[in-house]
Amino acid sequence: MTYRVLIVSADADDSSAMREMLVEALDGPFSSERVRSLADALTRLQDRGIDAVLLDLSLPDSQGIASFEQVFAAVPQTPIMTLCIPEDEALALQTLQRGAQGYLLKGRFASYLVAQSLGHIIQRRNVEANLFFERARAEITLNSISDAVISTDMQGAVEYLNVAAEQMTGWLRNEAQGQPIERVMNLVDVDSGAKVANPLELVLREHKPMGMKAGTVLIRRDGSHVAIEDSAAPIIDANQQASGAVIVFHDVTESRSRAMKMAHLAQHDFLTQLPNRVLLNDRIAKAIDLAERTGNAIALFFLDLDHFKSINDSLGHATGDKLLKAVAVRLSASVRNSDTVCRNGGDEFVVLLVEGRKMQDASVTAQKIISALAEPFILGPHEVQVSCSIGISVYPMDADNADTLLKNADMAMYHAKKAGRNNFQFFKHAMNVHADERQVIEKSLWQALQWQEFILHYQPKFNLETGAVTGAEALLRWQHPQWGVTLPEGFVKVAEACGLIVSIGRWVLREACRQTRHWQEQGLHLASIAVNISALEFRHPDFVAEVKTILYETGLEPGCLQLEITESILMRDAELSSGILQQLKGLGVQLAVDDYGTGYSSLSYLQKFPIDVLKIDKSFVHAIDTSNGVIASAMIAMGSSLQYKMVAEGVENQEQLLFLKSAQCEEGQGYLFSRGLLGEQFADLFLAKLPPAA
Repeated sequence: MTYRVLIVSADADDSSAMREMLVEALDGPFSSERVRSLADALTRLQDRGIDAVLLDLSLPDSQGIASFEQVFAAVPQTPIMTLCIPEDEALALQTLQRGAQGYLLKGRFASYLVAQSLGHIIQRRNVEANLFFERARAEITLNSISDAVISTDMQGAVEYLNVAAEQMTGWLRNEAQGQPIERVMNLVDVDSGAKVANPLELVLREHKPMGMKAGTVLIRRDGSHVAIEDSAAPIIDANQQASGAVIVFHDVTESRSRAMKMAHLAQHDFLTQLPNRVLLNDRIAKAIDLAERTGNAIALFFLDLDHFKSINDSLGHATGDKLLKAVAVRLSASVRNSDTVCRNGGDEFVVLLVEGRKMQDASVTAQKIISALAEPFILGPHEVQVSCSIGISVYPMDADNADTLLKNADMAMYHAKKAGRNNFQFFKHAMNVHADERQVIEKSLWQALQWQEFILHYQPKFNLETGAVTGAEALLRWQHPQWGVTLPEGFVKVAEACGLIVSIGRWVLREACRQTRHWQEQGLHLASIAVNISALEFRHPDFVAEVKTILYETGLEPGCLQLEITESILMRDAELSSGILQQLKGLGVQLAVDDYGTGYSSLSYLQKFPIDVLKIDKSFVHAIDTSNGVIASAMIAMGSSLQYKMVAEGVENQEQLLFLKSAQCEEGQGYLFSRGLLGEQFADLFLAKLPPAA
């Protein structure tokens, strides 16, 4: 590299000597320029590119220290050596004090050492300039980042803070310099408030990187708190020795708060803010561990609100949500602080009772909850009353783990529902036997659909006056390979619970329509085929469309299909039922109320429905034998007056038949006439009952 030197001197001899010295220098190469005045020097220095200046303090336009000061002001980062006569050496010494890198005495500088010194000065100044640039760049970088940075010496005294550290700690750099790090960074534990050792102190002691304890809070200079995370490391010098330490930290208040919220959401129900199943399982496990050590018991409640769906449907989901939140409040108030109330989902809640709860304690608490929920809820403009069914399982009597305790409590709750709702039931091991049987039936039902194990029997309906077959009712049977023929009573409730009843019902409807159309093609002109419709089928969104599709695919005239729906299904939501019935009537099918008399028995309501047939429940037919048939007679009279076709179910003896005929009941079915028959058997019966040809 070539160093460019500007010689500022009016003396030609001095200039030539200095140029010759630079040319002969071994530490070069040097190149030089010469100007004769201070003005020319200042002009040249404006163009840059000069690595050093040799300045004569005696110039035509300037003398003494003033010459140096003007040149130094123009290029403060460029090395300057002054030149003067020996008598003015004191003047040269003043220039050293003001920033000159050296001086030469005229007549004594003809030595290569001068050039060597000049080269070293230039090199050193270049290193210093580079170092200054790197330090400036590092400081700009450190002040641009959001993380706070503090460095200390080996004694832990603060040497440097960046802007972020000033803002985080509340200390300015000039105020913090020399202060102990524990004063500038006062750290405490977020939970206990106890003082926490600064990681820098550990770094200085052990000479290795350290992290900050989780949950550390920085107390700022103004006393406010900020949650921080950090890392600290030693500063190693060129000799691989520790010369201090640096800590980098940042504000995690927001992210820690967000993480806490996320953790809360992960373990709590968003609507009621109660613990969810995740947190509940953890608490059950801990309660079991404690109970195992102490020999105590714990109780688990599985609670379900009775008829919550009807409240949701009638008053809307917003009111339903308000009810769930209000229930959560009452449940929490009904147990101790050490207990846990959890929302399991929907309208289901789980309550964990700890601290040695026995059967008697659990009974008292269950009754307390039932009573608390029985009080009316005021939800905006609505006053709502609700009851609940509770199942209870106890550790260690009923189970030894969380999953089984929950399962058994759920099973007990199911039995509380069956027992009439608004009560509690303790788990009994006999319930498991029932549950196992139910699982076997459920699994077999899936296979029954796949392997076509279902069959239909057809029970004929007769005109009571003429004895002619007027129609038939399709009766579902399950032809199980091991159990034989199984009646619906043995599997329909399981099918409803597992959601298979809709698929099974559609199979029944399709098969009944197909068989009836087949009979018609054989010349058996059956007036109607009746099919029972379950509640889940009736309220399924696709029900009407599916009936229409089946009629189209099987080719059966709509007027030959009679859909039987129980009175209780229709009255569960009269407005919705009316809409569905109107759509079905629009297809042209017949509509019958099955088991009439066992539900609401409200003719005023039934008149709002497009009903064709009322089927008198068999219990009223059987009562003819003991009560002279007063109720049956009244039902037939009222139904007939409203133009309903009246059909008596369960006719079993001649006395019943004679009474029904005298009461002018139009049709009947029952064992007196025929049991359910297979398709071919029914065809034979139908043909046998045809009147003789004229």
